[in-house]
Formats: sequence, C-alpha cells, structure tokens
Amino acid sequence: MTALVLRTHSQIAEARASLVSRGLAWRTNYLAKLLRRMRSLTRQQIGDAVKSWDVLQTADFSVKHVPMNEPILDIGAFASEIPIVLHRLGFTNLSGVDLNPAVRNMPYADKIQYRVSDFLKTPFASDSFSLITAISVIEHGYRPRALFEEVGRLLRPGGYFVASFDYWPEKISTEGIRMFGMDWRIFSKSEVEELIRAARTYGLSPHGAINLDADQRPITFFDRSYTFAWLALQKTG
Repeated sequence: MTALVLRTHSQIAEARASLVSRGLAWRTNYLAKLLRRMRSLTRQQIGDAVKSWDVLQTADFSVKHVPMNEPILDIGAFASEIPIVLHRLGFTNLSGVDLNPAVRNMPYADKIQYRVSDFLKTPFASDSFSLITAISVIEHGYRPRALFEEVGRLLRPGGYFVASFDYWPEKISTEGIRMFGMDWRIFSKSEVEELIRAARTYGLSPHGAINLDADQRPITFFDRSYTFAWLALQKTG
C-alpha cells in the first residue's frame, strides 16, 4: 500500500502489544527508566504509545523493503521511537536529524548517528539514504517544495520516503494553533492528493495502492477529532 488510514483505536492497542511482545518498544525496556534517572533527555518522553500504529507500519515496511545494512534517516528524530525500533530489529546504518540539541542524548546514540539540523536542509550528501522516515512530523510547518526537494536529494534511486501524519478526509481547521513554534495541519484527502502530486515533481511516486477512506476518529487533540494516515513514496526519477 502507498497510503492507508488508522481505522480504530483498537489498532493502536494491537500495534503497541506487538511492539512490546517483540521487544521493540522503548518504554518496555528497563534501560528507558535507567536513562531517565541518569540524565534528563527533556520533559518529552521518548515514544508516544498513540503513535504505535504508525511506528509498526513503518517498521514492518522497512523489514520488507530495505536490507539491514542500508542507510536509513529519521527526520524529526527527537523523542522518536522509530530509530530505536529499527535498531532493535537489526538495522545497522541508522541516522536521525532534529533541531533540538537533546537529540544527541537519544538512546543508542553510540550506534545511531544523530545530527542537530533542520531536516529541510540537512548536512548529508545527495543520494545518501535508502529510506527516510517521518513519524508525525510533516504536519508541523508543512512546506512541500522544501520537504520534497530535500527528500528527493537525499534518497538514492529506488529509495523510499515513509511518513505518517494527522488526517481526516474533510478539512478540519487548525488555524491559530502552533506546536514546536510551527503551524499545525490536519491533512484532508484533497491535501494528501496534492501532496502526492507535489512529490511527483521531485521524482517521488506512490508505492502501491491508495486508500484514504475513514469513518472513525480514534484521535482527539486540541478539541479536534481525527485519525492518522500513513504514506510510502519511492524515488523513481
């Protein structure tokens, strides 16, 4: 699938249970408690259980489509669980980038290459990565041209961009709400379709079928009720 939608809240619980049972979830490991005692990462806890569905979809996609030694980059990596999950799955060439300097104190920082940088203008060379992940990132300060220009530059031919984001088929206004110093967007179906068209301009094409239908709203935040969407694009040009 190229694009799919979180259908029910039970899918989140099932995904978290799967991550826990496979020993992949960060917060189930005693090292998480030890790290919090030894050093303060920040007030934000690593890994959000609500994002379990997104994380599991991304992890399973990675295992299926990317060899374990291929280079992978997570953008918006501060407090992101996906680099930890991928490390525990056996991926050996992982990087993460975020503007927050605390990203350097993330778990497994001795094995995962974390950089402090704007993910729209990274220090990495062109054609550096086989997979770029973005878990609940692109809806904050969304700038399609800058995003896809940089992702297209960084990806190797045949590489993948995998992202999850807030979503509802009809437009939900978030005007005036800011997070992390940026505006916040709940993507509508027409906006996702426009996102895919914009990505094509930079050689990124849908990888498989698209299903953006939704009938339940498992997520509530800032008095808005919506769901999550997950998207996989491949560099073909």
